[in-house]
Amino acid sequence: MPAAEDRAQSAPAARVNDYDSFAETYSALNETSLLNAYYERPAMLSLAGDVAGRRILDAGCGSGPLFAALRDRGALVTGLDSSAEMVELARRRLGAGADLRVADLGDPLPFADGAFDDVLASLVLHYLEDWGPTLAETRRVLGPGGRLITSVQHPFVDYAHQDPRPDYHATTEYAQDWTDLLGRPARMTFWRRPLHAMTDAFTAAGFRLAVISEPQPDPAARELYPDDFHDLSTRMCFLFFVLEVPSATP
Repeated sequence: MPAAEDRAQSAPAARVNDYDSFAETYSALNETSLLNAYYERPAMLSLAGDVAGRRILDAGCGSGPLFAALRDRGALVTGLDSSAEMVELARRRLGAGADLRVADLGDPLPFADGAFDDVLASLVLHYLEDWGPTLAETRRVLGPGGRLITSVQHPFVDYAHQDPRPDYHATTEYAQDWTDLLGRPARMTFWRRPLHAMTDAFTAAGFRLAVISEPQPDPAARELYPDDFHDLSTRMCFLFFVLEVPSATP
């Protein structure tokens, strides 16, 4: 019979980035949190602008709050996420007729060339070590003049994680525990990279850089989160990009 220590060593390692295991908790937090509801999501919608009639892929849609906001503004939205539980929550929110898929952004996208006018990728690219294949697929499913609008963790914020002090110019992995946030053990891993590696990846995939944005939170949050609002308003957090596909030559 194996000793307790042997059994502990042979136990399967806890999954990382396992959104299926805390989908409902994270979704509930996402609805009203300062970072999501009053900072990241309003910034994405502002950068998207008038989306009425535009075909949009919400890549990494989670439980569907951005999908719902885009649809309310008249967009024709398709959503995908690698978490089946998140997609189920999105279906409950959006209705059975919503076009939702379970798919991993590291794999080929299940869409035809030029299927979309815009792709919105909200806080998902920093989970990927290699952006090349994902950006190539994103470029493929966008038509001429299409846009990729994306948010990522700010590279200067990532650099501040001392575990140990990283090489800013290298693409390296780091981990965070979201136990306090979610009330249960949750190990998250991310890939940090320098700003120039981000922009190089975008241009290598055929995109033209149109906007780099470091927005302020929605002023409506000032009374709801007075202390945190001031903190978020005076520091770096996420970085936003609008990337364009060059229009077809006449």
